[in-house]
Amino acid sequence: MLLVIIIGAVLGYLIGDFLGMLIGAGLAYWLVRRLRKTLLGKLVQVQGQFLDSTFAVMGCLCKADGQVTRDELEMSMRLWERLRLNDQQRERAKAAFNRGKSPEFDLDAELVTLRQVTKGQRALLQMFLQVQLSAIAADGVVHPAEHEMFLRVARGLGCSEAEIQQIEAMLRGGGAQAPGATSGQSLEDAYRVLGVEEDVSDAELKRAYRRLMSQNHPDKLAGKGLPESMREMAGERTREIGNAYELIKKTREQQAA
Repeated sequence: MLLVIIIGAVLGYLIGDFLGMLIGAGLAYWLVRRLRKTLLGKLVQVQGQFLDSTFAVMGCLCKADGQVTRDELEMSMRLWERLRLNDQQRERAKAAFNRGKSPEFDLDAELVTLRQVTKGQRALLQMFLQVQLSAIAADGVVHPAEHEMFLRVARGLGCSEAEIQQIEAMLRGGGAQAPGATSGQSLEDAYRVLGVEEDVSDAELKRAYRRLMSQNHPDKLAGKGLPESMREMAGERTREIGNAYELIKKTREQQAA
């Protein structure tokens, strides 16, 4: 900000001496403040839509098997606690969840809105999907109808099959159960989390790891529109990426010994 004001002051001085310097500095300050306010407003809009869509789609997914279980309801309420939502935000989240459960809910339109608001940013949308899969796995198993609906959501957000496998593998590593999953991260899932093949070189493996860590850093996601309340969950995502990398690296070291 200071640099912009100085530049404005210098340009103003070149045009109109001391008075021009004051006018140039003042205009630069006004423009910076206006730009910041506009960017902040857009960020708040993205964060609000992200939370609304999170709970609306969650309600739709949990209803996919015909009913919302007590475990799924409790999971949504635990998420309120985990996100430290205030009373007003909780009421908004509850309304969004109920909207998603309604037979009139237009899932495809909601996904289009989310993609537009987030500008289709991959890491942000993957974080959204991770929350959704956690919700439908809250009762210990993902019903086939719920899983089909989850795939519809993921594809509606433009995710590839590899990205979907990555998200499911990450949730298995964190203890959530997708169809056919076992507790704990397997070596196969570790490769899926990093999005690489098992015959990838050590150098390529490290590049993939660093790229994912950079893309999913909580500060970077927050700057793209992830609500501040979800920063902790973003941190868990990076830990799963780190765990996958360490498992592969350790396994390779043992095999080479």
